[in-house]
Amino acid sequence: MSLLLRFWPGSIAIQKPQTRLSPRFFDPSQRYTPCKSSWNFCSCLKPNQQNRAHFKSSSVPRDSPLSGMEDALMGYLFGKKRATDVAHMVWKHVVQKGDTVVDATCGNGYDTLAMLKLVAHGSNKGFVYALDIQKDALDMTSSWLDKSLDPTEKQLIKLFNICHSKMEEVIPTNASVRLVAFNLGYLPGGDKEIITRSETTLLALEAAKRILMPGGLISIVVYVGHPGGWEELKSIEAFAARLSTEDWICCKLQMLNRPSAPMPIFLFKR
Repeated sequence: MSLLLRFWPGSIAIQKPQTRLSPRFFDPSQRYTPCKSSWNFCSCLKPNQQNRAHFKSSSVPRDSPLSGMEDALMGYLFGKKRATDVAHMVWKHVVQKGDTVVDATCGNGYDTLAMLKLVAHGSNKGFVYALDIQKDALDMTSSWLDKSLDPTEKQLIKLFNICHSKMEEVIPTNASVRLVAFNLGYLPGGDKEIITRSETTLLALEAAKRILMPGGLISIVVYVGHPGGWEELKSIEAFAARLSTEDWICCKLQMLNRPSAPMPIFLFKR
């Protein structure tokens, strides 16, 4: 497996060097070496306690939003975590109890439920705004939440049958949004001809940028294994590359030898 963790301009890039991945080999001399805006990482790590300690101590800068994410990245690197698993674990390092968050493409409701568990507060604070353009997705999400939550908890989730590009129409103007999450592509188990598209996704990202508070995160999982997926990815990359390096940290995780694998993208607002 080959892994590319790429940060957009002014940040960090972790790229696989010219060394073959071998779970039996670990060279302690292959540490992160700063090179202007990039870091080089040897992916030949044996997943044992000693190497994880080395990974924690030297892999991610302390001021990075990914600090503390080493276990999730290791799991992704060794094929133990999916793109959505990594996204959920990143959210835990950003979202706080009582926050307002947005599931811009709620689909089957799994992300919506994960968000609620992060924001739900004993004082009935913390809200999840879940959107989807397909009514079938809203019905699936509602059914899943009915099975997983009590009525009080479900009241903290607001469901809207609306395109993600129109999120500002349903989210209060005074809301301080900590997370906007996108799980792009088509509805699992639904009509594969109905997909998210670059035009509306870019409008949604612009809206997310406007409503996101400092210290917040735009989380995107892009699926490129269907028609239109690569075009959407390129549009998102261009959007991220235009963001100010003083105000944003933007990164993408990509499997180099699995070009059609889902890609997690994180846009962190300083």
